Amino acid sequence: MMTSKKIALIIITAVTVVLFLLTMFPFFIVVINSAKASLEIIVDPIGMPQKWSQILVNIRDIWSRPSIRYASSLFSSVVITLSSLATISVFAAMAAWVLVRTKTRTSTIIFLIFISGLIIPFQVVMFPLVSLFRIIRETVGLPMLRTYHGMVIAYIGFGVPLAIFMFHGFIKSIPLEIEEAATIDGCSKAQTFFLIIMPILKPIFVTIIILNAIWIWNDFLLPSLVLGIGQDIQTIPLAIQAFAGSFVKKWDLIMTAVLMAAAPIIVVFLFLQKHIIKGMVSGSIK
Repeated sequence: MMTSKKIALIIITAVTVVLFLLTMFPFFIVVINSAKASLEIIVDPIGMPQKWSQILVNIRDIWSRPSIRYASSLFSSVVITLSSLATISVFAAMAAWVLVRTKTRTSTIIFLIFISGLIIPFQVVMFPLVSLFRIIRETVGLPMLRTYHGMVIAYIGFGVPLAIFMFHGFIKSIPLEIEEAATIDGCSKAQTFFLIIMPILKPIFVTIIILNAIWIWNDFLLPSLVLGIGQDIQTIPLAIQAFAGSFVKKWDLIMTAVLMAAAPIIVVFLFLQKHIIKGMVSGSIK
């Protein structure tokens, strides 16, 4: 006779398996349809492909289309993602360290202002953001729209609040005596941060990099507003959108391009996934 614990374990396992299958089903659909021709997808979208070699044909077709410019889109996505991740993680860590070690009412207010960015919906500020970028162009002559630096600055604004929140909680668990010892040894504030604090923050750095990389690499709405669709600079999601026209949709190329875009992030996630939970819970217990 099964005990209540065994019954509960069976139920939890069954629910977990169902949730896993539901989560993986869209990815399964993308994989099998990326190895099909467009007509085959329309006829049997959930069936296995007749020839898996079709995926190579689709990849070659994507790379060779001058109207899509997939190679340049890949380059733009890499530049924007790496630049945004570097600036978000480093600037947020520096700001959080100063806010934690400066125990004043002003620092608390500044921290709350940063955190307030987490509760403001993106839809509320997306059009004012575009207007602000246009005002900057008209006022100081610095182009912000259709540029790499404009895209990176936008991601910094939306990514820093969560990063500061996570860094802030972790840094509070670091003993102050470590920094005092570094100061006694002759370290400046910059040396203390970059040589002492930053190595300790590695778990949080990895977590923030992974979370923001998934968001920035796959983001469509913000690049469509700042870069525009069909412009000289476009990210991979904007390039994939070009396969979906008003009258014709290249489903075989769309699925293959989605798989190509997801592959780098999946590889990075699989290699660094153990650091996510470690970084999320770090600092919660002193």
